Amino acid sequence: MDTVLQSLFSSEDDELYVLDCFSYLMVFMALVTFLFLLFENVPYGRYSDEKFGFPVSVRVAWFIQELPALVVPLCLVLCTDSRTLHLPNQLLIAMYFCHYTQRSLIYPFLIRGGKPTPFASFSLAFIFCVCNGYLQIRYLSRYAEFPSDWVTHPCFITGSCLWLLGWIINIHSDHILRNLRAPGETGYKIPRGGLFEYVSGANFLGEIVEWTGFALAGHSVHSAAFALFTFIVLSSRAVAHHKWYLRKFEDYPKSRKALIPFVF
Repeated sequence: MDTVLQSLFSSEDDELYVLDCFSYLMVFMALVTFLFLLFENVPYGRYSDEKFGFPVSVRVAWFIQELPALVVPLCLVLCTDSRTLHLPNQLLIAMYFCHYTQRSLIYPFLIRGGKPTPFASFSLAFIFCVCNGYLQIRYLSRYAEFPSDWVTHPCFITGSCLWLLGWIINIHSDHILRNLRAPGETGYKIPRGGLFEYVSGANFLGEIVEWTGFALAGHSVHSAAFALFTFIVLSSRAVAHHKWYLRKFEDYPKSRKALIPFVF
């Protein structure tokens, strides 16, 4: 793949310029998405709507749409001489793969029930995973340069700790949601336990913290653009869930916030 990519660009500066442009495009798309989500919920799960295309099985959708986020970066890493990668690059790449290995190869097969995903949502998620996978890992495996002592820098240490905390919160919150239903059971219930005692979108909060930490540790416009896009989409979904729970359940805890404990 490295040879193929090199043939597409006349120089490494050209490819780095494209990666930078991808990042700024992602920031722009995050702002456009923010405006869209002011009037429409992200159309999947409980907000699925046939006007966004024919339905795709939720397990199939999650597996296929997330897989490029693992396969594309894996191809990029395999064609890169790992001996040339410094420790900060290796650790950041490991963070990325840790998340997407779980998200693409484990999470889809643990889903119990769930509404089908509209084809438009599925397609957009697939395209995002292809582009973002290329953006994050191509930059880290080929172009990112860090000071020799970056792994001891407060930004890297704090960011890595935030990434780990967010990853744990995300995994634990998904576990709580998955076990709300007994096998064969349908319908929605009030999630309890973990950070769900404080916010309606504990799983979303976990992923936001995770990629914010990744951006802090990675210290680049590429990782920051990803973190911003994640925040825009997931914070909107957390707010929508919070409003939905309050409407559906009369006994929903009124002290819970949407995303940030005790604040929002």
